[in-house]
Amino acid sequence: MAVKTVLPFGPQHPVLPEPIQLRITLEDESIGQVLPALGYVHRGIEKAGEKNDYPLNVFLVERICGICSATHGLAYCLAIEKLLGIEPPPRANYLRVVWAELHRLHSHLLWLGLLADAFGFESLFMQIWRIRETVMDVLEQTAGNRVIISVCSIGGVRRDLSEQQIEQTMNALADCERQLKAILPAILEDYTVKKRTVGKGVLPTEKAIRLGVVGPTLRASGVAQDLRMTGYAAYGELGFEPVVEQAGDCYARAVVRARECFQTIDLIRRALERLPEGDIQTKPRGNPNGKAIVRVEAPRGELMYFVVGNGTKNLERMRVRTPTLANAPALLEMLPGAEFADVPVITLSIDPCISCTER
Repeated sequence: MAVKTVLPFGPQHPVLPEPIQLRITLEDESIGQVLPALGYVHRGIEKAGEKNDYPLNVFLVERICGICSATHGLAYCLAIEKLLGIEPPPRANYLRVVWAELHRLHSHLLWLGLLADAFGFESLFMQIWRIRETVMDVLEQTAGNRVIISVCSIGGVRRDLSEQQIEQTMNALADCERQLKAILPAILEDYTVKKRTVGKGVLPTEKAIRLGVVGPTLRASGVAQDLRMTGYAAYGELGFEPVVEQAGDCYARAVVRARECFQTIDLIRRALERLPEGDIQTKPRGNPNGKAIVRVEAPRGELMYFVVGNGTKNLERMRVRTPTLANAPALLEMLPGAEFADVPVITLSIDPCISCTER
């Protein structure tokens, strides 16, 4: 008869930079039941969004998650622009794509470094984050800050790019691409990595769809769903196709994010090469009135904003649904039957962000 033991995983754990707890029931060395415990982080951001003047919320929502702050700012601005009935200039749409994809690149590189760290590959972790530093330098050169860049504004963007900045960005992207091609085989073709990821945390296609998972976690299970395909900002003009893998395991999720790094570099290049001339801002007029829903593709998956305006400078409601909320229930399908030693890697494979989820 199997011996049952209940062990807490988290809320403090070396592989997770944020607090999430999984109460795991072990049957000998295999995982039986898994119960998540959330609620360690709460900052009242949605309520604050109803107290601020609506233009100030651009800066507020970027604090929901630093790693994908440009995407939060973009989603909020798209929602307010829908209520105000305004369209950003074409150049602003292309610049929004550039900064959103730079954040996707640095988010995926951060995750790949954490994956290496989870296996104990400290040197590889530092080398991947060294590549990420190049992306952070580009953000600083083009937007003035390394993490929360606050470039999106209602009606366009706050900053433009000079020819010199475009050239520097292109050179930095070429350097990132060269280093990634040299270093990624050390992760994706390593025997130890494959032993710890292939066949681990399998999420079949039908379960991924039924559970409503999003982002790389969904695409690694064979579903070609990516909200950039809807063509918001300038994505509809850049020839976008989603990256898909079929296996649905931890290895497939790593491969999707690695391939998306190269795809993101190509998207930024195309956006800069086709950057239209013209203004970067459409001046907003009036106050938002009515309801609007906007869905965009953050680095971790679908990010949804629901805003309600009542014709005043304050919103009546601001609701945010982040990708981790959709992906966390999949852990309850992926973990049972795995070994206890696989818990950190399987949990990390959905790229959880708890500060996003709880706010």
